[in-house]
Amino acid sequence: MRQRLSSEPDRYRGRRRVPTPPRSRYAAVVTTAFVGAGIVAIGAGALPDAKSVSPSVLDELKAASTINQDTAARADSANRASRDSDRAGADESAESEVWLLPLQGYEFNSPYGMRWGKLHTGVDLVAAEGTPYVAIHGGTVTKAGWFGGYGYTVIVQHADGSEAIYGHSSALSVKEGQQVKAGDQLGLVGNTGHSYGSHLHLEVHVKGEPLDPVPWLKERGVDIQLQVEAYYSEVAAP
Repeated sequence: MRQRLSSEPDRYRGRRRVPTPPRSRYAAVVTTAFVGAGIVAIGAGALPDAKSVSPSVLDELKAASTINQDTAARADSANRASRDSDRAGADESAESEVWLLPLQGYEFNSPYGMRWGKLHTGVDLVAAEGTPYVAIHGGTVTKAGWFGGYGYTVIVQHADGSEAIYGHSSALSVKEGQQVKAGDQLGLVGNTGHSYGSHLHLEVHVKGEPLDPVPWLKERGVDIQLQVEAYYSEVAAP
């Protein structure tokens, strides 16, 4: 058996003892001892007998434990808030790209174009009176009421500046100034104003000028003639 040289450090049972300054040892122990088993575990562990530790050192240990726990709690709270904010931002981004059909089960009639010597500035979607219709896209309701030949009408301005006009309603479900999302009910199909039968008249205006809704909506994943709708944004795709 080899003799231990005097220059070799102390060993006990195969593990090297690493000299630790007293304060560092107390700080290391407090993060587990106070949180786990409490001050009793500290007295039974690496620290000296609690009776031999001065009150100032114990106070210092308790203070360090409290600070560590408070810091951890604040960090956890900040992480949760950040995750919630990220999810909310992702949801809002997805919603801002959704385009939908205004209603289901209609008959596409009277497309955009010249009719009886005048420009028909929208499309007519024939459906039974009282059928609910919804916003094709999110935005702000800028008109909800009687609108001349359009009868009871809802106008929604979208974030990109475009507008959707929903005419000839029998009843309205929103008020001016209200914020709506794609799919929110706006009113009921009717036959008010200059109308010749129950239907929803839909127009799209860009920079104040009417555009043919068919190709414009197709660019956004909605085929109003074939009654097909899809999310336009990759964010909203599964």
